[in-house]
Amino acid sequence: MSKIEQFLNGKLQERKENLSIRNLSTSIPPVDFCSNDYLGFARSAGLKKLIEDHIAKIPHYLNGAGGSRLLSGNTAYTEETEQFIADFHLAESGLIFNSGYDANIGLLSSVPQRGDTIITDELIHASIIDGCRLNHATRYKFLHNNIKDLETKLHLAKGNIFVVIESVYSMDGDIAPLIEIANLCEQYQASLIVDEAHATGIFGDKGQGLVNQLNLREKVFARIITFGKAMGVHGAIILGSKSLRHYLINFARSFIYTTASPIHNIVAIKSAYQFLINIDHQLIHQKIALFRKTIKEQNIHALDSKSAIQGVIFSSNETTKQVATTLQSKGFDVRAILSPTVALGKERLRICLHTFNTDDEIISLVKHLKELN
Repeated sequence: MSKIEQFLNGKLQERKENLSIRNLSTSIPPVDFCSNDYLGFARSAGLKKLIEDHIAKIPHYLNGAGGSRLLSGNTAYTEETEQFIADFHLAESGLIFNSGYDANIGLLSSVPQRGDTIITDELIHASIIDGCRLNHATRYKFLHNNIKDLETKLHLAKGNIFVVIESVYSMDGDIAPLIEIANLCEQYQASLIVDEAHATGIFGDKGQGLVNQLNLREKVFARIITFGKAMGVHGAIILGSKSLRHYLINFARSFIYTTASPIHNIVAIKSAYQFLINIDHQLIHQKIALFRKTIKEQNIHALDSKSAIQGVIFSSNETTKQVATTLQSKGFDVRAILSPTVALGKERLRICLHTFNTDDEIISLVKHLKELN
């Protein structure tokens, strides 16, 4: 066995021994409490038909991509879709990326420069951390949702200052104190960047996000909107000024050096937004309220969350995996979130609620949790 193969197998063995090894699986229990398809768009026959109807109207020569958008991959339809989405979110402009990961990498690796300062919440998404690693700015972390600690870090900041947060956090499902953070950024002349991945479609008028719900648009430098959660499709857009859009076209390497998303994906994105406008936006919140009410009645301690993401802590990889496996055997697709994805001792079941989950399914899941808790 070669030296590198020994290294790979050694690292994998470490994961096996601490019960944090990851494996792909095609075995999916029937009752979905796992996916980010909060509004059921990914399985929607209505959205599928809308996409197919729109694709049928696209000229045949636009079916593929064929190159980066700076070469042969750009179309008027893509730019119209970007502006359509920007208008929906009440933003000046937007630039589509192939994924939320690409968007965060592109933004954070290109805008902050040497001598600047980035301050991120300690629970920020891995894609933002990786983007920060690709620039030469100084980076500080502040304690999760802790305004006092953020201000302490702002006192240390130099150059252009960027504060990066999520509006809804992907593992805990809790909400950032956006108003307080935005006001603090204004006070210290810091540019606020908000990842709205798990707020899009759920919060705000017609799902415009928490930044809009709280009327903070003018205090936010950039928003990252991803389409792979509630929107049920794929890709992401960075919203901001026209200057930011033009800058990213010129300097964001994850935009410049990648093949453009094919036109049928752009059609799917635009169709999902058109579909979003006409749904019942209260239904997902009714499901969240039912889950919260039921866990309280069953005296189950869950993380405090008003979002579609709910967490029940079990405090070890072994216990969390055992509970998840038992629930899966009963037909519930609930997944264990293990360290090192979350901090040691904060291992949990991450329960995602959806508009298509029936009330009986939600109540039954909680009752099974009570038996296992």
